[in-house]
Amino acid sequence: MYARVVAAIATALLGATAFLSPSSDARAGGVAEGTGPLVIGHRGAAAYAPENTLASIDKAAAMGVSWVENDVQRTKDGELVVIHDDSLKRTTNAEKVFPHRAPWKVKDFTAAEIARLDAGSWFGAPYAGTRVPTLTQYLREVGHNHQKLLLEIKNPQLYPGIEKQIMKVLGDEGWLDRRHLNGRLIVHSFSADSLRIVHDLKPAVKTAFLGTPSVRDLHKYAAFTDGINPSCGSISAGYVLAVHALTGPHGRPLKVFAWTVDDAATARRVERYGVDGVITNKADVVRAALQAP
Repeated sequence: MYARVVAAIATALLGATAFLSPSSDARAGGVAEGTGPLVIGHRGAAAYAPENTLASIDKAAAMGVSWVENDVQRTKDGELVVIHDDSLKRTTNAEKVFPHRAPWKVKDFTAAEIARLDAGSWFGAPYAGTRVPTLTQYLREVGHNHQKLLLEIKNPQLYPGIEKQIMKVLGDEGWLDRRHLNGRLIVHSFSADSLRIVHDLKPAVKTAFLGTPSVRDLHKYAAFTDGINPSCGSISAGYVLAVHALTGPHGRPLKVFAWTVDDAATARRVERYGVDGVITNKADVVRAALQAP
């Protein structure tokens, strides 16, 4: 398998000039929305509004950002909520409201307790009173904004069975119909085991692995993921070609979404590498650099 990957890379390199051209329509793993990479709002518009809140995805929508990324975790009583850290301390006032409950882990608080918290004041006074959204609330707002979702299963090792629960909520909210599955939803995670579970539960759901597996191991991920989402500092043009050389479970070349890109120079560099998407806190900066829609 490794030899086949190397051979595919060699073949791809023969057409590298066309592949790396931003104006080329023949990019391996290219995206349907244009010839350049997708611009994906990291935790919404995290540079301009409190991350992972409804205000953040609304800000992204106001900026014309069609794809947003989030993080999903689970409360003590089993509610799925959208928050990045496994602790409430950084992005809410949990320390003030519940001073004797350090270290303020999401899994140790009920949904009702988390709903009391201010998840906006830390970012700025205009956002005072902003709440931590449930996944259901978040999905409805994304739908209301006509946006698309890159959903991260965060810390799945802390929440056994969270994959099945997420799939149920997605299904209940209409996110597992053909329209969403064909271009409005991708599930990604740093946990390969979690993605295998998602793939087994709902084979039609597109998934992506967060990280930079070795070229030698990429074929293993192609069995259950549709993409590799690496840190922008960990890749090269050759690595992107190696990913594109493989076909995922839905019969298409694997895609590459690079994170977290917040400056013009890095955006242009990963575009030259041929990435399919750029995950960013500053979508306006990246879009201007790439002249993306």
